[in-house]
Amino acid sequence: MQTREPAGGARPTSRDVARAAGVSQATVSLVLGGKWRGRVSERTAGLVRDAASELGYRPNLAARNLRLGRTRTALLVVPALTNEFFARVYGGAAAVAAEHGFGVVLYPSPEGVGPARDPFASARAALDGVIASSMAAGALDAIRGSDLPLVMLDSDPSDPTSAAHVNLDVADGMRQVTDHLLGLGHRRFVHLASAVPSWTFEVRARALDAALRAVPGAELRTVPSPLDVAGALAAAGRALTDSVPRPTALVCDDDILAAGACKAVRRLGLRVPEDVSVTGFDDLALATAVEPELTTVRLPAERIGQSGMTALLDVLASRTPASGALPVTLVPRGSTGPAPAA
Repeated sequence: MQTREPAGGARPTSRDVARAAGVSQATVSLVLGGKWRGRVSERTAGLVRDAASELGYRPNLAARNLRLGRTRTALLVVPALTNEFFARVYGGAAAVAAEHGFGVVLYPSPEGVGPARDPFASARAALDGVIASSMAAGALDAIRGSDLPLVMLDSDPSDPTSAAHVNLDVADGMRQVTDHLLGLGHRRFVHLASAVPSWTFEVRARALDAALRAVPGAELRTVPSPLDVAGALAAAGRALTDSVPRPTALVCDDDILAAGACKAVRRLGLRVPEDVSVTGFDDLALATAVEPELTTVRLPAERIGQSGMTALLDVLASRTPASGALPVTLVPRGSTGPAPAA
């Protein structure tokens, strides 16, 4: 028997298996569903199994369950439940899901950004698909090995193993931060960078570096930090005391890091923003709880959750999900001001 891979390297379908085996799609469904005995010959069943194996075909259990109306449940995987951003992503996804008679189960990865354990060992038939937000590279290998469609949020769009991607334009967000600070006269920058190995943080770092490389006299030092206030306090303190002359702007990957950076500035007897400007990213409730309030980049968390659920519904219905990054907005507040005189 000769088989031929689908054109363009697309994932093989039951139609491809039927064509390769010389049978109908109904026969393929019977054989691969284990319901062929008494209806299909042993020889035909063998042809179907061989064709499926050679094509690398895996039944889409999620789509089948959706057609049968058995589950109507999606899983949302997040790095942690302690971050307000992911609660808002969940709210957006759940709102769209409810409009379509779906439910969303929230699953925090036990190890943070990864690797996420496979939660499907005993429950694969109870789910239609998976949405994963801001997970590290390789963190979802176990989940990708399942038969469920996976929609990635805020993640590497070049990853070919996911059914769809929904991203925020975080690179533009960092460019907005840079333009804002440059316009205030800053030239000595420290990037307080999250130590979490995530695509979204890597993009922010590249965008900041590229923006400042084009500015004569601009200096950039990158200081990694744990993604918590205490870690940011220590990292920012080192950055402010180790550099001569002192940096005038601390660009932080997250509002939580920015809160720690503001504490470090004050503990050194300095002022925000008169001596050091500080920026965040996310626009969490924390951004307006600190004093002065944080200049930060507002990420539409609810909207990315909504778009992620919509993309999953499109995949399950064999529609092409929408493409393009969601826009983000700089929100200037009191933590940034003109660069101090040299």
